Amino acid sequence: MNKPQKEFLSYLKYNLNYSDRTIVSYSYDIDRFMSFIDSEGILMDQVDLPIIRNFLTRELEQGVSKRSCQRRLCSLRGFYKYMLRHEYVSENPFIFISSPKVDKRFPQTLYKEQIEKIFELNGQRQDFLMPRDQAILYLLYYTGIRAFELVNLNIQNVDLRNRSIRVLGKGNKERFVPFTKECGKVIEKYLKEVRPILYSRFKRDGKKKDPVTLFLNNRGEILTTRGLEYILDSIEEKTGSFMGLHPHILRHSFATHLLENGADLRVIQELLGHTSLNATQIYTHVTEEAMKETYSKAFPRAHKK
Repeated sequence: MNKPQKEFLSYLKYNLNYSDRTIVSYSYDIDRFMSFIDSEGILMDQVDLPIIRNFLTRELEQGVSKRSCQRRLCSLRGFYKYMLRHEYVSENPFIFISSPKVDKRFPQTLYKEQIEKIFELNGQRQDFLMPRDQAILYLLYYTGIRAFELVNLNIQNVDLRNRSIRVLGKGNKERFVPFTKECGKVIEKYLKEVRPILYSRFKRDGKKKDPVTLFLNNRGEILTTRGLEYILDSIEEKTGSFMGLHPHILRHSFATHLLENGADLRVIQELLGHTSLNATQIYTHVTEEAMKETYSKAFPRAHKK
């Protein structure tokens, strides 16, 4: 890994607060391209449009999907923008090339009844970690926060009296998100019954600072995004309800249900922490698809000739 790449990945992590998974994806995309131009005997500041097109052609021929190629271009466009700003290159050729067109995919969501069912089944668990897992489910759904935002929540970010959380999102942008009274009770139960015990398991060796994050893993350490995904998988196994639980699905469900109940798109944008309204507007298409599906079920003969 070259010096500009190391600096860029560090910039994503510490300045833009990107998740570890996103940074790994950026690193992989850049490595692919660096390997390609190295095999062609081309330096970073010699890259032009034909070179980029040759790279994309090779990726597609090797079975890489158009969506992955889109991501490659996004990663490399950002990388070259960073290098141009720090004078490692004299221009950013990636701003002149368009991404391969792909079929638009709508976010996957769960019905309100499905979410209520998983809440009910998880609440019936008798094991020690149930209150923590229930608090995670409630916060993800009732606030719509991202995975990395949830694992980075500190205790002081949670205001139980006013039922709101202070979230540090992408680009270190701060926002306040409310939650329901029921969600507050679940969080309070976790804080009183489970977190103190998890906290006591933390091994203090003089090197690690005591965790101040809201959620801790079984060893009393800070929960990671990978650990969060593991918890959601284990919830499905323990409840026997396999719905493909993932932080993004609960986030998408949160936004979709708000829109279906008449919430203003601008309000949803603010709650989700989207910088652009375009990112939020995709949920209008989700509700349109749901409406068409409901109509088709009600009038199946409408599709018959």
